[in-house]
Amino acid sequence: MDLNSGSRHQTPLIVTLAALVIVIAGLKVAAPLLAQFLLALFIAVVCTPSIHWMESKKIPRSLAIFLVLFVILAFVYLVVVLVGDSIQSFSDNKTLYVQKLDAQFQALTSWLVSIGIPAQGVEVSTLVEKADIMSLVTRVVGGLGTIFSDFFVIFLSVIFILAEMTSFPEKFKKAFSDSQDKMVHVNAILGKIRHYLAIKTGASLVTGILVSILLVLIGVDYPFLWGMLTFLLNYIPNIGSIIAAIPALILALVQLGPMAMLWTAVSFFAVNNLIGNFLEPRFMGKMLGLSTLVVFLSLIFWGWIFGSVGMFLSIPLTMTIKIALDTHEETRWLGVMLGAEE
Repeated sequence: MDLNSGSRHQTPLIVTLAALVIVIAGLKVAAPLLAQFLLALFIAVVCTPSIHWMESKKIPRSLAIFLVLFVILAFVYLVVVLVGDSIQSFSDNKTLYVQKLDAQFQALTSWLVSIGIPAQGVEVSTLVEKADIMSLVTRVVGGLGTIFSDFFVIFLSVIFILAEMTSFPEKFKKAFSDSQDKMVHVNAILGKIRHYLAIKTGASLVTGILVSILLVLIGVDYPFLWGMLTFLLNYIPNIGSIIAAIPALILALVQLGPMAMLWTAVSFFAVNNLIGNFLEPRFMGKMLGLSTLVVFLSLIFWGWIFGSVGMFLSIPLTMTIKIALDTHEETRWLGVMLGAEE
């Protein structure tokens, strides 16, 4: 009798875990489609305040949407103009960069031998081939194209989402009897996401511009490409800025030598330290509300499900889940566990 009673008590937990596994599996299977929709949704969320501001200035909503979409298209065109040729040129010159790296490494080997350190028999070409360093760099650079390759579908989705924004409150009111209470939670989620994305976009833009300027001064090839890479990867918490620095550091070593690589490393460190550890916390404060471990795990989890898009949106997605958990008494303890230490 006790056994049956215990089984009945355990059934809800088992069902919940099973449902969670099914949901995660469904997300993984539908990832190619959902990733595009989520990216479009978050772009629309970021654009909504600008549209509301223009409407408050007596600008018709259709014209406001058109102006926002025009800005998006102008930004994408600017990216293509600035870095499109650079990506192709960098990929075409990969073999040349490997040869230069091999020559520099052979010079280093000769110097080590001259001072009595045994270093014969080590060929950088073999190491590079095994580690596939330049192919890794090329994939990192080419990975930018995955976001823009589906741009047409994402752009159309943004148009339809923005067009539906006006009717959403009325539909929400008809769909739920306690729509006012639920709308408070929805607005809280959207407000925090907009605040986070606005600050992160501004910080990432400043970071990318500063990196490009410093790389121009150092003389590293394709400075605007590395600046754009820094701008985009800065959305990825913890490791984004590190990944963005790797291609520029390798190219600085190959093109200009160890001192240029050192100055490039110092430049990346100084810019990321200034923006990430001083300016961002100053404006963002404690609104993020997520522990460092949760931020890192969310990066891995959403990246596994949605790929690069999931890594970019890992923080907004986790923030949405946390706020949703905080709004219900029975799940509030989970929200507390996801939160940062007070």
